Formats: sequence, C-alpha cells, structure tokens
Amino acid sequence: MGAFSFKALDGKGNNKSGVLEADNARQVRQQLREQGLIPLEVEQVAERDKRPSSGFNLFRPKISSSELALLTRQMATLVESALPIEEALLAVAEQCEKARLKNMMMAVRSKVVEGHSLADAMAEFPTIFDNLYRAMVAAGEKSGHLDTVLNRLADYTEKRDQTRSQIIQALIYPSLMLTIAMLVVIALLTQVVPKIVGQFDTMGQDLPMITKVMIAISDWLRDYVLFLFAAIVLLIIVIQRLLQHPALRLKYHRLLLRLPLIGKVSRGLNTARFARTLSILTSSAVPLLESMRIAGGVLENLHIKNALADAAERVKEGSSLRAALEKTKMFPPMMMHMIASGERSGELQQMLGRAADNQDREFEALINVSLKVFEPLLIVGMAGIVMFIVMAILQPILALNQMVNI
Repeated sequence: MGAFSFKALDGKGNNKSGVLEADNARQVRQQLREQGLIPLEVEQVAERDKRPSSGFNLFRPKISSSELALLTRQMATLVESALPIEEALLAVAEQCEKARLKNMMMAVRSKVVEGHSLADAMAEFPTIFDNLYRAMVAAGEKSGHLDTVLNRLADYTEKRDQTRSQIIQALIYPSLMLTIAMLVVIALLTQVVPKIVGQFDTMGQDLPMITKVMIAISDWLRDYVLFLFAAIVLLIIVIQRLLQHPALRLKYHRLLLRLPLIGKVSRGLNTARFARTLSILTSSAVPLLESMRIAGGVLENLHIKNALADAAERVKEGSSLRAALEKTKMFPPMMMHMIASGERSGELQQMLGRAADNQDREFEALINVSLKVFEPLLIVGMAGIVMFIVMAILQPILALNQMVNI
C-alpha cells in the first residue's frame, strides 16, 4: 500500500486535492469515482518526490529546517506517549497545513504500514531525511529509544537552523550597506556629475587630470552600466555551473580555506558541525566508523570532507580518533585536547558536544569582530570616493576663480 496524491473535480466543477492510501493508482481512481469525484491526476508521492528535476530548483517547494524540526519534535512527543509509530505518523500528517508535508508523511506512514522500518520509509525522501537523520532513526529503532533520538534530532536541526540564521543576519547588514553605497556612487557618476562637468566644456580651459579621470569613469558607466550588471549576473551563473564539477569545487573549497577571514570562518563552521554530528551519532549507539562517515558527509567543504574520510580510514586501521583528526590539520588544538580527554575518560560524546559549543562561541565572536571592522572600513572607503568626486569638481572651479582674480 502506498500514498497517492490526487487532483479531481466534484459535481459542481470545483477542484479537489488530497492524499489517499491504496495499492495502486487504479484503486485511487476507483475510490474517487465512488465519492462522486472525477479524477484528473493521480501520482504516488514518493515517486514524484524522487523524480529528477531539470534546470534550477529555485521555485521548487522544499521543507525548511524549522519545519523539519517541528515534525521531528511532534513525532518524538507522540512516540514518547507510547503511541504506535503508524498512528504517530498519521497524527503528524493531519497536523501539517502544507500539502507537500502532509503527502510526505502519509507516504512514510504507508511504507511503515507495509512492514518497513521508519528509517527505510524515510529513505523514500532522501532530500529531506538525509543520511544523518536516517542513521539516527535506525539506531533509535534498534535500541528502543526512538523518542530520545528524535528529540536529539530536533535539537540538532534547530541548532543548525539557528547557526544558518546567524550567518544570514550577519551578512545582511554589510551586504545592504555595500549595495547602497555602490548605487549611490553610480547615481552620482551617471546623473549628477555629467550635469556639473557639462559646465566646464563651455569654459574652454584645460581640466586637471583628476577631473579628466572622473569624466572618463562617468562616461564609461553611462554607456556600459547595464552591460556591467548583465556581466555580473552572467559571471555568477557561470561560476555556479563550474562549481558543479567535483574537481573545480574541490579547488574552490581549498581556496576558501586559504583566505584570511573567510577560511577561518569556513573551517570553524565545518569542524563544529562535524563534532556536534559525531557527538549525536555516538550517543545514539551508532558505531564510531559509521558515525565518522555520516558526520563527514554532512559537511559542505569538499576538502575537509575528503580529509575526514582519510581520518576514518586511519581509525579503521587502529588509530585513535584524536591522532586521526590531528593529521587533517583542520581542527584547533583545544578541540583535539578535549577529544583526547573524552577518549581517555570514556565520555567522548559529551566532550565532542562541548567542543562544538566552544567552536560556536568562537564563531559568534569572530562574526561580531568582523562586523565591527567592516563598518568603519566601508565608511572610510565611501569617504574616499566622495572626496575624489568633490576634488575632481572643485579643482576646475578653484582654477577658474584664480584666473578671474588675476
């Protein structure tokens, strides 16, 4: 039995949509006809979700981290109340307001009713329930502590969403300031400066070099500003396409790690995510090697991901976790000492969690310092540009005044 989403017409010609459970699409159409509906479209939910898409997925509906955290928390609460898993999934599906989420949960429930495990049922939606999520659910099912694991997953998802929000909020203000500054400068050079400089042409005097440079920049912007914006958009699209190739993406990620400030932020985010993910997996009774493989897979930086794959091989050969991670040269010394202490005391998962918390605090401090440094630099840069424009305009006027006084 599977979950099928449908679109149909009632006797008055109104559109109806929803989800029905059946063995095949034919049974769904029969159920709709028995209800007096005319079926227009019937499609199995899991098959539709796994269908490959072409082009950009900008407008494709996706589940957000906050929505996933809420679904996970609801499942944990219901399972903790000793409700059977299929009933818990049905209750969560009925609670969903969005049709996509409801269809997904009904499809997962259908798989569970057929006899599949919850982790296997979630594998029908790999873009929503990633390897980390499914591995933890599988471990929770085997250990009989699914409610505890789901609560940990909800906490982890909320923490990841909070970190992402911090990054976005940190980038919004400087990006907005930089954009406004660029627009103001372009407006000055393309609209205001030509009207003022036009007065100099009637004087017939030789203009200073700084004024000639400003006029040349102004003329170029007026003629090619649209081409400039088009070139920037095209460059972004080309870079995105090139980064789809693994070899080029690996070189790009290596370059990011070498940059003075961006490299430190990227390394800190990835190592903190690895430590937190490894802590959650090991505390959920997932074997260490499997935990390292999954934790490395959730990282965004391909170079760090490859380095951690090599570290997992060294652990497999008998190396300690601290020694294997130390050879990657990606983790700070404080984290290495905390991991070594956790291995000696048998409290590795707790020490990994503390190490991740420490990295998060360092990241927040680094973002705050960066913003405090960026703001005065932007102001100084804008002041320099405005000073250049003012001097380019004032010098011919001052020269003319000197000629009149003579």
